[in-house]
Amino acid sequence: MLIPMTKITVCLSENPYDIQIGQGLLHRAGEISSGVLNLCRCVVITDDVVGPLHADTLLKSLVEAGFDAHLLSVPAGEISKSMKFASSLCDRLIELGLDRKSAVFALGGGVVGDLAGFVASIHYRGIPIVQVPTTVIAQVDSAIGGKTGVNSPLGKNLIGTFHQPRLVIADTNVLSTLPDRIFREGLAEVIKHAVIDDATMLSLLPPDRKTDLSPLIARNVSIKARIVSEDEFETSGTRALLNFGHTIGHAIESAVGYGTLAHGEAVAIGMIAALDLSVRLAGLNPSESDRVVSAIKSCGLPSTIPTGLTTDSILDALKRDKKFSSGSIRFILTRHLGSAFVSNQVTLENIVDAIERIRG
Repeated sequence: MLIPMTKITVCLSENPYDIQIGQGLLHRAGEISSGVLNLCRCVVITDDVVGPLHADTLLKSLVEAGFDAHLLSVPAGEISKSMKFASSLCDRLIELGLDRKSAVFALGGGVVGDLAGFVASIHYRGIPIVQVPTTVIAQVDSAIGGKTGVNSPLGKNLIGTFHQPRLVIADTNVLSTLPDRIFREGLAEVIKHAVIDDATMLSLLPPDRKTDLSPLIARNVSIKARIVSEDEFETSGTRALLNFGHTIGHAIESAVGYGTLAHGEAVAIGMIAALDLSVRLAGLNPSESDRVVSAIKSCGLPSTIPTGLTTDSILDALKRDKKFSSGSIRFILTRHLGSAFVSNQVTLENIVDAIERIRG
């Protein structure tokens, strides 16, 4: 029986690619991938949490389709998103005989996707990658758009490349294996998409995990795919809208120490600060801000600055962010839900005030 799936295309001028979304697609990953890749030697890069759950299924599918597939695993979590692990993985690809005609499959959440994408982008100056995201946050956001990278001790995602995937395969069945906390953190990106593009999604939160999540995932993928198609390299300002909540969120995630807060949890706090600034600086109706804050809380996401985290430490991390340049920062605000804009008028003083207002 053919498994139904939704196809959404990222319409880039060069090398457009499809995102396939549906239940049970992991079993067909080899077949689907053979439509865009030559049968070749490849590696599946995963982590030691996702691997035991899903790697055998993916490897079996790839081998049955005719790929010469090998498995590489890294420790789960932000600790692996580093130059050390990227270098080690490149060495293993060379040892396994992967050449310029080979490919990488990224099986995991955002950390694995970013790390594997970065490795694929620099191995022999770039080989194809297929993203096989296994978390909500990866399926609706990080696996799409070609941003790859690793963390520096001085900040998140400061070392990286643009390297678009050849294909994204989002099997929504795998989301049922997620721990509750990891499932919930992904909803932060759904809320972000609601704020910047489609406020009607707020009424769908939190979703029932027992139902097919493919329609909700597809709605979010459509938003991300359209924005990436319009602004692949973040030059026009359109793609910057996807950073709503991320400016302060990344700073909090870095300042508190990677792994202490999940990425989506830090973004949730950052969105509350961005909503506060939108009310005060952009004219957002406070009732609309309250609606988003209620959605964040209903999804079980944090809404206040972590205890013991100083404002100075957040600002230090923020000043190392890619969005901070020449003493000013591009900050994403919203005047009304369902739209957003880039502002160059948000000052550090404004940010300090917002941080202090959302302390518990």
